[in-house]
Amino acid sequence: MDFQTLNPLSTQILIRTATDQDLIHLEWDGEYRHFRKLYQEIYESSKKGDAILWVVELNGSGIIGQVFIQLDSVRKELADGSTRAYLYGFRIQPDYRNQGIGSHLLRYVETDLYSRGFVKVTLNVGRENIDAHRLYDRNGYEIVGVESGNWSYLDENGLRKQVNEPAWRMEKRLDGKQVNGG
Repeated sequence: MDFQTLNPLSTQILIRTATDQDLIHLEWDGEYRHFRKLYQEIYESSKKGDAILWVVELNGSGIIGQVFIQLDSVRKELADGSTRAYLYGFRIQPDYRNQGIGSHLLRYVETDLYSRGFVKVTLNVGRENIDAHRLYDRNGYEIVGVESGNWSYLDENGLRKQVNEPAWRMEKRLDGKQVNGG
């Protein structure tokens, strides 16, 4: 059975690319306000064709999920612009988790990437984020390496913040089966 058969929310959700008006909603009522400049930077990258920002919108409730795709990166092992894309910033609001929405969003994004000629998707998942690791594992991602998890960003006040989140690098080969929910 597919997502629409199993999930009554399926007729109420829309997966679409983000607009500039969506950026404030990606902050989830302030929880992710510190990423405001990062979201703007990613959005600008999407306008150049280097990234894609997807949102999951629930009729009457607004944006309940998001995922960012980097199509090209200086780190070619993550995204090379033609065959490998990098998935990050994947979130489903807590009240909507464990309802199949995350898996549905992954398949949607994988189908889109496959249609663009990409054959692999990579991602990093925090080693302590057991639930996310389980989601990716269930959806065919395999651990292919380790990441130090050291990165930085400018917060909403323009201050550089350092992040240390050791991660597993995971990867999935796309084969077109995503289109049919495989």
